[in-house]
Amino acid sequence: MSHSRLGRRTLMLAGAASLLTAKSGLTVPARAQGLQPTTSMRGGANNYRPGAPIVDRIGGGGFLMHGTVRRAGDGAPLEGVRIQIWAHTTEGRERDARSHGATLTNADGVFELEMPQIVPAFGQPHGHLAYDSGAFETVFLRPVMDSARDASLAAHFVLQPA
Repeated sequence: MSHSRLGRRTLMLAGAASLLTAKSGLTVPARAQGLQPTTSMRGGANNYRPGAPIVDRIGGGGFLMHGTVRRAGDGAPLEGVRIQIWAHTTEGRERDARSHGATLTNADGVFELEMPQIVPAFGQPHGHLAYDSGAFETVFLRPVMDSARDASLAAHFVLQPA
């Protein structure tokens, strides 16, 4: 008999919980979702130059490379993270030292670096970006532009502690 009461009590509690959930607008139990780390892209490390200097801009500018850097798991923005950027541009090829530079993220985890217009290489206009400073796992990105006429390109990093 006590087993039967326990069953009714459980059903009543479950019903009450369902009503509270419906009334609050929740349809599933709230769960913390961890932000997954970014994986390196194929071809991202092509023509990479370790230790490219931090610069105010690459060449004459005119094109904006920008994005964000967050920590895997909680998604917290990462300040002071060094991101290296290089591309085939109107002023140089990917392999040329003058086509490489690095910048640091601000307090919101945002970075941006002005550079010459990216032009197609191997049929696609694309940029290269790298995080390689050691506190987190190295990540190389190779985002492709929709059009060679685009004036900016965004790339976002979610970094996993090393």
